[in-house]
Amino acid sequence: MTTNIRINADRLWESLMELAKIGATEKGGVCRLALTDLDRDARDLFVKWCKEAGCTVSVDNMGNIFARRPGRDNSLPPIMTGSHIDTQPTGGKFDGCYGVMAGLEVIRTLNDYNYETGAPVEVVVWTNEEGSRFAPAMVASGVFAGAFDVNYGLSRADVDGKTMGEELKRIGYAGTEECGKRPVGAFFEAHIEQGPILEAENKTIGVVQGVQGIRWYEVTVTGMEAHAGPTPMERRRDALVGTSEMVLAVNRIGMSNLPYACATVGMLQNMPNSRNVIPGRVFFTVDFRHPDAKILEKMGAELKAEVERISKQRRLDTEFKEIWYSPPVKFADECVAAVAQASKDLGYEGRPIISGAGHDAVYLSRVAPTGMVFVPCKDGISHNEIEDAKKEDLAAGCDVLLRAMVDRANAAAAG
Repeated sequence: MTTNIRINADRLWESLMELAKIGATEKGGVCRLALTDLDRDARDLFVKWCKEAGCTVSVDNMGNIFARRPGRDNSLPPIMTGSHIDTQPTGGKFDGCYGVMAGLEVIRTLNDYNYETGAPVEVVVWTNEEGSRFAPAMVASGVFAGAFDVNYGLSRADVDGKTMGEELKRIGYAGTEECGKRPVGAFFEAHIEQGPILEAENKTIGVVQGVQGIRWYEVTVTGMEAHAGPTPMERRRDALVGTSEMVLAVNRIGMSNLPYACATVGMLQNMPNSRNVIPGRVFFTVDFRHPDAKILEKMGAELKAEVERISKQRRLDTEFKEIWYSPPVKFADECVAAVAQASKDLGYEGRPIISGAGHDAVYLSRVAPTGMVFVPCKDGISHNEIEDAKKEDLAAGCDVLLRAMVDRANAAAAG
């Protein structure tokens, strides 16, 4: 593919900004939780744009949306790209959305140049990647890849008890296609780095080698509710005090497994949450990450031991559950090479990098050769309303994505 075929940087940027209006926040971010009315509106806009680009659109029973552009040999499985358009409650404009809009821009650019790929190409929107409204994260791509069954996926509930299945029907995106039955020749995902490395090293393209492992835990700590005034300190079974020590233990475990470990308590619910009542029950979540599966497992074992020790010392009862494990992933050599070569052809020094965040590409790697393209984000900040990225960097990543996809599509047709 000649390097004079370039994506339309203005069109990519304008599409991202138009999508960001749906659920826009005062600080310049986006709040568009999975399967809300706002998510439906964003999905409708994506489908409209795909149909205008001449794609055929289909939806599976997990609500994943697929838009296909035909190739010379449509009997071949498509070269697929995409990401997600659901956000965190205080999310940014680019996390996930860039990967979807970059995929759409690839198709629009191929149309502009009347370029026919060997195999068909597709862009996909995966449902509930963030895991913010429905846990765990990446659940619909997980069903697609066989990590979860469809009944498990559809039964995931939010804090109000509403399930993914119910909400998909309500917003009109409960498709009829069976999730996971669609063949995939290769999968690429373009994404902002969500970290500081590329910006710090002044590199435009991250050639993602793989993704570190993730373990999610849920812990419920139960003590005894009592009046804050008459109850002596030494007689208290304060669930929040015990939880505070467990939160510090999470941080210690992360710090003791540097340089690669990450350890986070991201959600904490205190009950009854009244200012003059000693907390009787606390629920909290733990997110552990590490590229080494053995160290990640050790971190979980250390946490369990600390929870048990603190519970015994504080006379508390605890329920400790691991709810999700995503093993470390190494991406396919041919897809990593395609991204690296595309970067080189376009004059960028592609920087090998490991993803610290989980992505739908993690699950797709179980069913198809997979690769990712990273571009810098300002100050490495993501999952934040101030998340930002440069227009020229986003365009560069999309150009790399275009060439990597075309490379794999034409290689498939060539046999």
